Formats: sequence, structure tokens, C-alpha cells
Amino acid sequence: MPLSEPIPDALSLDLLKSVAGLGSITEAAIAHRISQPAASMRLKELERTLGLTLIDRSSGRAQLTANGLAVVEWAEVVLVAIANLQIGSTALRKGKTSHLAVGASMTVAEYLVPKWLVALHDHDPALTVAITMGNSSEVIRLLANGSVNLAFVEGIDYPKDLQCQIVYHDRLVVVVAPNHPWAKQNRIVSIDQLAKTPLVLRETGSGTREVLEESLKPHGSLVTPVAELSSTTAIKSAIEGRLGPAVISWLAVHDDIERGKMVEVQIEGLSLSREIRAIWRNESDLDEPTLKFLKIAKESKSAL
Repeated sequence: MPLSEPIPDALSLDLLKSVAGLGSITEAAIAHRISQPAASMRLKELERTLGLTLIDRSSGRAQLTANGLAVVEWAEVVLVAIANLQIGSTALRKGKTSHLAVGASMTVAEYLVPKWLVALHDHDPALTVAITMGNSSEVIRLLANGSVNLAFVEGIDYPKDLQCQIVYHDRLVVVVAPNHPWAKQNRIVSIDQLAKTPLVLRETGSGTREVLEESLKPHGSLVTPVAELSSTTAIKSAIEGRLGPAVISWLAVHDDIERGKMVEVQIEGLSLSREIRAIWRNESDLDEPTLKFLKIAKESKSAL
């Protein structure tokens, strides 16, 4: 079916995503190498195109509205598809034929895959890689139906008929905004208190959600969501907007913690370490490009 106009500008969507992640239009403008007035105009035009208020500017800071958070989530898939289109088009122009299709869970795709791609390009500039993002359950389905050659997931369970190799060790952390009551220095929260507190969570089917739920089970506790978001960027924006505590990968927030934008909260007696796995169907899938990418992923430094 043909698209209906007006169509939102992809560069503006990418800018909105940066505002959500950085918490500032000025910082997002710097990241995109444009002026702050140009960034503001671009974002206002995006709001006019969509007919939605995406950013709450009343506090003097750029906080995404609920509509803004939703748009950022939907934009993630669009932006990845555009990046794959650009990669493929470049490959066709230059006559490149070597191609690898990879599926990756959201955290892996956002915070690990870009570094792996740089290293891969250094090894083989002629190899093109198309990345498809989704939660761990979705990525496993992509691998099972042959849409991707190799997948990276962060959950506990995966089909046992698939081949698997641990490539990275990560940990989940509980984080809050600096003015949250849990942010007091040396504050330790009990597991029971964590379970009784509504949290900003990833959606069911994500590896992050699965690890948290499995970690709480031995304590007879269940998670209570105040919001379920499928984008790490949207979760970080929700934390800064004081929607509630969140459980998220250390990869996603360590810079924010160091800069004082978020505070890590210690949970008494709870370990949230996890393993990130590469999975594939069978040995015939491990052609030379796939093996190269797998080797680079295995050699990356873990967060633990």
C-alpha cells in the first residue's frame, strides 16, 4: 500500500532519538553537527508533520512526552532499515558481493554491534552487513526462518536445536534519576522493596525482562511494570523524566551514571549478571564472513 503524506523526515527522527538519549536538544545538535536553532526547527517541523507534541519544553529541559517516547520506539525500526538500505546501496554501487545478515537484540544492536562492525570493516572492507533488531524472542524467530545467518541474544532460554556460543558477559543495573529517594548515597534497597515498586521495564520477550524475572523467582517476587518500553533510548528518557526506577544493561547507562544523570542503586542479595550468546542453525551457516564476525564478537571486552 502506498505511503500517505506527510511523511516524517528520517533525519528528524534520528535527531529526536538523540534528544531522548542525551536529554538535551543542544547536546543532540552537537552530536548531529548542526546548530541548536536548526535542531529546534527540525524537531518542531517533525511535530507539525506528525501532529503531536513530542517534547515538553516547559521545564527548561527537553523531556520527551508520552507521544515522543512512542515515536522514538517506532522510529528505531525505521532508522535501522534506512541504515541497511544505505549499506546495501553502497555495496551495489561499489560492486561488493560479500554479504552477511545478522539479527541482534536491542541492547546488543545499539551498544555492541557498531564496534564490531568497525572492527569487521578493518578486516574486510568489501563485506556488507545488514542488521535486523528486535527483542531476543523476535531475533530467534528470524534465525529459525532463515532471515538471518547469525543472531545475538541476551536472554536465558533459546531453542536447544540451535548452536550457541557465549560471546560477552553483561550485567543489569537498577537506576534512578538523581532526585529519586533511592539515589541517596549508600542506599541499599531490598529485593522485596524492588519487587513492590512499579518499574520501567522492557517488554515481555526481551532478554533483559527475562533475566530480571528469573532472578527474582527464587525470592518469590514478581516484577510490577509502571511502563513497558521496547527501546533502550525510551527507557533512559523515562528514567530522566522520573517515571520510576528501571532495570537496564550497564552498557546503556554507564556513561549517564558517570556524568551524574542517573544513579545506580544496589539491591541487597540480588545478582543480575547475564550472558550474551551468538546463535546459529548449523555448521553450514558458518561461512567465512560469519566466522569473521563471530570471532570479532568473541574478542570484545565484557562489562563485568
